[in-house]
Amino acid sequence: MRIEQLEYIAAVTRLGSLRGAAEELHLSQPALSETVRNLERELGVELLERKRSGAKISDEGRELLPHIAGVIEAVDRLRDAAGDQHRVSRMVRLGTVNTATVPLLIPVIRAFRATHPVTQVEVVGAQQGDIHRALLEGSLDLGLVNYLRGDDLPPDFETTELLRGRPVVCVRPDSPLAARSSVGAEDLLGEGEPLIVMRAGYVMHRYIHRLLDGRAPSFSYSTDGAEMGKLMVAEGLGVTVLPDFSVIGDPLERGGAITHRPLVGADTDVLLVIQRRRTASVPRAVRDLHRLFLRGARATAP
Repeated sequence: MRIEQLEYIAAVTRLGSLRGAAEELHLSQPALSETVRNLERELGVELLERKRSGAKISDEGRELLPHIAGVIEAVDRLRDAAGDQHRVSRMVRLGTVNTATVPLLIPVIRAFRATHPVTQVEVVGAQQGDIHRALLEGSLDLGLVNYLRGDDLPPDFETTELLRGRPVVCVRPDSPLAARSSVGAEDLLGEGEPLIVMRAGYVMHRYIHRLLDGRAPSFSYSTDGAEMGKLMVAEGLGVTVLPDFSVIGDPLERGGAITHRPLVGADTDVLLVIQRRRTASVPRAVRDLHRLFLRGARATAP
C-alpha cells in the first residue's frame, strides 16, 4: 500500500469523479483507475461504485474514509516534522543513464550546491528499468533517462523533456572517419574501426540494432553508459554512436580528444527527460534540483 493510493481515493471522494481527480492529479484516467483497483484488491473491498455516469465512493469505502483521512494527516505531520529536522541537511538521490552526465549534470550540481550548501546529492548510474523501479520504490527522487521519439512514456511518472538531439558518430579527431562530412551505417559495419556499443537495456543499444538492421559489425565492444564509451573512443579503441548533446560540450570534446560527425540515416530524435514519481508532496530540495535541470537544459541545448 502506498500513501498516494489513499490520496487518490480522497481526491475522487472530494471531487466526485475519476475524471476530475485525474485532471487535478495530472494523471490519465486509466492510470488512476488501475491504481485504485490495486488498492481495492489489496484491501479486499470495493472502494468505488463505478457506473456509466461516473464513479463515487461506495458505502464500504465511506466507512473507511475516516481511517484514510487519518493516515494522510499522519503522513503530512510526519513530512512536516521531517522537513523541520532536515532544513539544514538532506539527501537528494538522482538516477541517471549517463548519456548527458558531464555536459548537463555537473553544471547543475554546481549550481545546486551554491544554493543548498549542506544538502547532499547522491548520483546513481543505472539502466532505465532500474531507475524506474527505484523511483516507484522511493529510493530515488529524480531520474534522467532517454527515449527515442515516439516511445510511450510510463504513466506512473511526471516526465519533463530536457534535451532533444540526433544520433552522431563519436570519433577521435585523427580517425579516418573524422575526415568525412558524414558517416553511414555501412562504415560502422566495416573492418576499419571497432564499434563501441551500449549494453542491452540502454536506448542507444536499441537504436544501433535498428540502424544496422540486426547486422553485427566485424568487431565491437560493449559497455555501460556513454561516459565509458567516450573514454574508450578517446583512447583509440573504436567509435561509438551517441546523441549529439552527449558529445557537444563534453570535457573530452572541449579538450580535442573526441569529436563527432553526422550519421547518415539518423531519422529519429533522442530525448533526455527528467522523471519523478507522481505524488502530492515533493520536498523543496527535489523541486529546486528539478528546476535547475530545466534551466541547465536550456543553456546546454545544442
